[in-house]
Amino acid sequence: MTAATQLSPRELVGSILDPEMPMVTLADLGIIRDVADDDTGAVIVTITPTYSGCPAMGTIRDDITATLNGSGYHDVEIRTSLQPAWSTDWITDEGRRKLVAAGYSPPGAVPRRASGPIPLTLTARPRIVACPQCGSERTQLVSEFGATLCKAHYRCTACGEPFDHVKEI
Repeated sequence: MTAATQLSPRELVGSILDPEMPMVTLADLGIIRDVADDDTGAVIVTITPTYSGCPAMGTIRDDITATLNGSGYHDVEIRTSLQPAWSTDWITDEGRRKLVAAGYSPPGAVPRRASGPIPLTLTARPRIVACPQCGSERTQLVSEFGATLCKAHYRCTACGEPFDHVKEI
């Protein structure tokens, strides 16, 4: 920790807002794998993208570097770890509460497979999605792709409100 800040590098990185869903932090999303600092002031941050090709990763790297630099950590290295792959199961309970408060339907549990090949399906698996506005499960898929690839767009047939659902990955 430097004299410039009272927060550890892990706390600083964890408090950064996600650029696509700015109601949740990187810690809320569970994409921070490790934050290590040493006596020389160097900080190595290991992150896992929410999915390969996520367009927000460049911005996330820039935000991490800028946040740490602004708090006195000038030797910053950011590493990407793809194993194990990130899962929406890593979103914290607090992150799920924040998503609902912002009008998003949070992801359910990721389906588990015992072993063997993953079956190829060309259509989305039906999911029961509760409306974040009224709580009704009387919802209808409008589009499998919402504002970003990791969200599906729904409409509640009970209250009529449209909303995005964060897909289970």
